[in-house]
Formats: sequence, structure tokens, C-alpha cells
Amino acid sequence: MAVKINKGRATGTVPMTPLIDVVFLLLVFFLVATQFAQEDYELEVQLPSASEAQPLMVEPKELFINIDEHGEYFVHGRAMSQQEVEEVLRQAVADNPVHQSVVIRADRRVPFDYVVTIMNLCELAGTQRYSITTQND
Repeated sequence: MAVKINKGRATGTVPMTPLIDVVFLLLVFFLVATQFAQEDYELEVQLPSASEAQPLMVEPKELFINIDEHGEYFVHGRAMSQQEVEEVLRQAVADNPVHQSVVIRADRRVPFDYVVTIMNLCELAGTQRYSITTQND
């Protein structure tokens, strides 16, 4: 005679009550955390001034300095003297003192002295993030 084994129903189901409790607690946590985060930004505060305060940085654009074969400097498509390039560099570094980068594009026929002059102006302006571009063969 065949033996019949009675399987219980309890082994086939997963208890949902603890899972619902966990989801409810997570929901409450995120709602409360969101409210605290918004209150930090909505509070009107008059910030004090400081002489050494740094402005909030935006992602800077690279400053391109082109040197043609005659040793003339071009920034933003405009011919500039060495003093004007120095002023543009100082202004760019003042606007973004930490992350300002300069790309030097020099004609291959120009004497290297012109490139070194721009590199020196970058150092004087306070940016160490400059590079010289080359062409891939």
C-alpha cells in the first residue's frame, strides 16, 4: 500500500508581514531625510564676507593661446601683445584660481622662445595646468 505524506501549506509561503514592515520603515526614513535636506537650502542666511574667500567654481573652459609662424599671439581669435596675453591669463586665473588650464598651440616654424614666454606667463599668472599641443602624424 502506498504511503500518503501530507505536506503542510506553511512551508510553501513566505511571510510578508516582516517585509512590509521593512519597506514601511525605509519609506519613513527617506521622507524624513528628504525634509531635512530641503530645510538646509531653504533657510535664509546672510553669509559673512572674508577677504580670502574663493568664489564657487564652475567647470572652466580651456584657454587656447595660439602662436603663428611670425611669433604673434592670438587669444579668442584676436591678435594680442605679450602684455595683453598676460592680462588675459591673470583674469582667467582670478576667475578660476584652482582649475584654470591653458593650451598652447604654436606653429612648428616659430622659435621656441615664444612658447617659453607663454609658459613663463602662465607660471607668473598662477596656473601650472598648461600644455603644448602637437599634431598626430
